Amino acid sequence: MFQLEPIAALATAPGIGAIAVLRVSGEGAIDIANRIFQGKDLTTQGSHTAHFGTVRNTDGSIIDEVLVTVFRAPKSFTKEDVVEISCHGSEFIIQQILRRLTQEGARLARPGEFTQRAFLNGQFDLVQAEAVADLIASDSDASHRAALTQLRGGFSKQLKTLRQQLIDFVALVELELDFGEEDVEFAHRDKLRQLMLDIRRVLHPLLDSFSTGNAIKNGVSTVIVGKPNAGKSTLLNALLNEEKAIVSDIPGTTRDTIEDELFIDGIRFRLIDTAGLRQATDQIEAIGIERTQQKMRDASLVIYLFDGKNSSPDDLQTSIAEIRSSGKPYLLVGNKLDAITENERQTLETIAAEPIVWISAAKHSHLDTLKTSLSSRVRTDTAVQTGSAVVTNARHYEHLTGTDDALARAIAGLDVGVTPDWLAMDLRVALRHLGELTGEITTDDLLESIFSKFCIGK
Repeated sequence: MFQLEPIAALATAPGIGAIAVLRVSGEGAIDIANRIFQGKDLTTQGSHTAHFGTVRNTDGSIIDEVLVTVFRAPKSFTKEDVVEISCHGSEFIIQQILRRLTQEGARLARPGEFTQRAFLNGQFDLVQAEAVADLIASDSDASHRAALTQLRGGFSKQLKTLRQQLIDFVALVELELDFGEEDVEFAHRDKLRQLMLDIRRVLHPLLDSFSTGNAIKNGVSTVIVGKPNAGKSTLLNALLNEEKAIVSDIPGTTRDTIEDELFIDGIRFRLIDTAGLRQATDQIEAIGIERTQQKMRDASLVIYLFDGKNSSPDDLQTSIAEIRSSGKPYLLVGNKLDAITENERQTLETIAAEPIVWISAAKHSHLDTLKTSLSSRVRTDTAVQTGSAVVTNARHYEHLTGTDDALARAIAGLDVGVTPDWLAMDLRVALRHLGELTGEITTDDLLESIFSKFCIGK
């Protein structure tokens, strides 16, 4: 653990509010805060203690009445000496206190610098550090749970243990290289194979979780498609419970995409209403239809909505074939349930040969069933509810994939009896990916890229 030069920043959101908190961390942080504070001598106070007083200008005039909390190294977020100053949320007061802190020797912190110091001082690994930013940005129950699981260690602690075991084997394999002419074997191949299989068994569920994790973090891009007058805009309005889109009996009313968000069971869905799929009647509608097709290509989930009253079996069969050919996950939703008979419904279900979610968008009927189907289609319930680790970060996914590929090559090499130098090469690649994942191997450029995305003060 080491202490760097003192840094200071606003730790709460900018803007006028009742309270603001400014954070100072680093060597001499307590001395700096003490020089602008009038109250108890902060340099003699214990860790995790709070003290009331005033912050003053160099001429002795009062800037604000504050509550100062002292955290002594290593029992702080950064593992450095930290002081947090709670003041009134005036922008003027905040700037005056920051000015005084910099006058006394602190510098303004860069984005994410407090968390970066916590990482450098071993408070947590790089996966956990990135989870701090995800936790701050979480806007749903699912994203909050995923970030919190990562912050508490998630999969990184388990991978660090397995990585250390792999390091021990690599050391033995590389030792064999020093005795190449004597044909000795220090690394027991069966045990090495079992370790690599154990690591891959941990990796595969994580890799499989990425599509779910990405949806949790960024929201599920859900596009509503169908023929003109199927009720797409009516459905969007019904789900959002507001008149977001213009509804008309005139085919082709929706010319451009309309987007909004809906939270279902703690998952954020980004709903996109689109132009009806048909042969365009003018250039503007053609552009709208092209945008619909682009949104379908980019979507995580497609709601194909059809008019249960006016869709013929042949039309439905053709439409389902087209939506299947896109390769996208989809829900088949039949609208205007209130206008069709039981026999008509059964006929369409027979033609579809797959489940249909029946609703009446205009009457807001059976929308709960649709929401349940949407939530189930994303398949996040088990991971989110049990607190299982879910991969939400593309950087993590890249290194997990690299590790798995390298181990697969090493296992294949064992099968054909490769020499120790070839085996060691694949094992080193696996170790590098695992090390870069958790931050045991880092570069300045990597840290700059990761922590620059954090907010200032965190």
